[in-house]
Formats: sequence, C-alpha cells, structure tokens
Amino acid sequence: MQAARVEDGTLRIGEVPAPEPGAGEALVRISAAGVCHSDLHLARGDWAGVPGSSLLGHEGIGVVEALGAGAEEFVAVGDRVILGLGGAGGAYWCGACRHCLAGAPRLCEHTKALMGTFAEHVSVWAPALVKIPPGLSDQEAPLACGGLTAYGAVKKLVQHRMVPGRPIAVIGAAGGLGHYAVQLATAFGYEVVGIDVGAERLDFVKSLGAVRALDASEALAVIQSEYGGVDASLIFSAKMAGFQLGFDVLGKRGLMVCVGLPATSEGNIQINPFAFFAKDATIIYSAVGTVADMRELVHLAESGKVRSHISRTGSLTDLPAIFDDLEAARYLGRAVLTDLAH
Repeated sequence: MQAARVEDGTLRIGEVPAPEPGAGEALVRISAAGVCHSDLHLARGDWAGVPGSSLLGHEGIGVVEALGAGAEEFVAVGDRVILGLGGAGGAYWCGACRHCLAGAPRLCEHTKALMGTFAEHVSVWAPALVKIPPGLSDQEAPLACGGLTAYGAVKKLVQHRMVPGRPIAVIGAAGGLGHYAVQLATAFGYEVVGIDVGAERLDFVKSLGAVRALDASEALAVIQSEYGGVDASLIFSAKMAGFQLGFDVLGKRGLMVCVGLPATSEGNIQINPFAFFAKDATIIYSAVGTVADMRELVHLAESGKVRSHISRTGSLTDLPAIFDDLEAARYLGRAVLTDLAH
C-alpha cells in the first residue's frame, strides 16, 4: 500500500506492506486523513527528545475492513469510524492504572502512540474507534485530534469553574485547533475574544462566532482597557510569543490553558514571579481527550455546533507541499488528504 513515512530525516511516499489486525485490533481503510501541526513537527524533527516515528498521521475517518480476535466486541466490518484520539495515546491504554481510572488514559504507563493514517490502511486498537453517523462528512477527519484537543481544552474551563458568559481569549484562533475552540467555547456560552494575526484571519475568527477578533499586536492593550483582563486564555499558538500573550491578557485569578507545542528552538515559557503572584493565576496544560470526549464531540458536530473548516485538500503525494503551506501559515483552518492511494 501507499504510505508517507520519514526515513533518515526525509519525508518519503511509497509502497509499504499493508498491516494485518492483531488481537483486539481493527483494520481500517482510510478515506480521509487530517494533517495536524504535530505531524509537521515530527516530520521536521522540531521536538528535541521526542522519538520520531517512521510512519506519519494520526487523524482519520475510514471503514472497518477486517477484525482481529476480540475486536468484534467494539466494532463490526463495514462500520464507518473516526480514529486518532491524538498520536500520543491513541493506540492503547490499559484501563486499570490510576491514570486510566482518573480519566487520563494518555498518561497510562502502558500507552502506545498511534501513527500511520497517511496510508491506505491502518490497524487500530478497536476500543479507540468511535462509530460515526452517515451525515458526518469525511471532511471532519481532523476532529480525531485537532477537534478533540480543542474540545478537551474548552472542557477544562468548566472543570476549573470558569463561568459561561464571561470573557475568554483564544490565541491562535484562526488555526487548525483554535478555530474549533472558538466554535466550541461559543457553544458553551463563553464570550470569546479571538486573537490572531492579519485581517483575513481576523475576519475568519469573527465568522466562527467570536464576539471580538483582535490582532496580536493590539490584543493586550484592548483587553486590559476594555475587560481588565480575561477570565481564561486558551493558547493554540506554536510560538512562544503566544504563550507570553496568553499569560499577559489574564485578569486576576485567571486560568491559562496551554495547548500548543512549539518547536524546541522556540525556548521555554518564562513568567515573572511577581506578575504570577499578582494575578494569582492557574496554569495548566491540556492534551487531546478520551473516547467518551470523542463521542460527545461527534454529537456536537452532527448537531451543527462545530465543524471543520477545510481550506486545503490533496492526495497523499501532495503532503510535502501541504506541509510547506502549513509551516508558512498559507491557509486557514485545516488540511485533509482525501486520496490515500495516490
């Protein structure tokens, strides 16, 4: 089968052996695969200390074609499914350790990464698959990680008692994850202030339901003068400047939810202890979600509360050009591969 893989630091597309489902696994024929920013980082080797994967891709929608022993408990041949749950923990979790029982399977000591959706077929642990309704388009493949990650971050607002109706900031609001967060936080009832760069991106943010769309160059001054700081900031930026802005726009006792994972070359988060003390802020990280979250997100998408904005599509052989466009921020929202055989 055709697949994208990284060999000796170089992205290559060509023939690899087709997988066979092992015990508890389902073989899925991929009909659409989302291109996530983390795929770009992995292909470029941007994250120091993070082991690479020869295969790439962790967002996808497809059809179950074969089952390994025991997988029939979760899916059937012919089921249309969404998969992913983030590359870091989407292939296996034990379900019995303290992290799994606390609802954080990504932290399971036995977790396995899911990679390989930039291919015609992928073999996936069946409990990680979620059946989807006929009305959900293949174009919603990026919900598998991008949408789920944004949904998990928005749910943190509720978990930390951030009251709907109050102002929150979404930084990187026009991006692949941020555009989901704007829609979801609006659906949850928050007053969303979307922050990005450039008129086109700000117009896009407004179209998603944000009450304000501010350029990053003016956001801090406007938020301080008009809001006195926001109750929470969700940071989807892949630049360290976005993290600094996310802290600076917080009001007193604000919540800073970090989501983006910048390249190692961007350096570290730096916070002045006196500013931290003065704000009495809470700072957390949020990554992907759970199968239960994915089922909720599929329902929200089916009911029209959230949708993937796809402005770049292509075949598997277009992946190198799509990576270049993603790195240069040449498109809004997400990209999807719709032909994995060519």
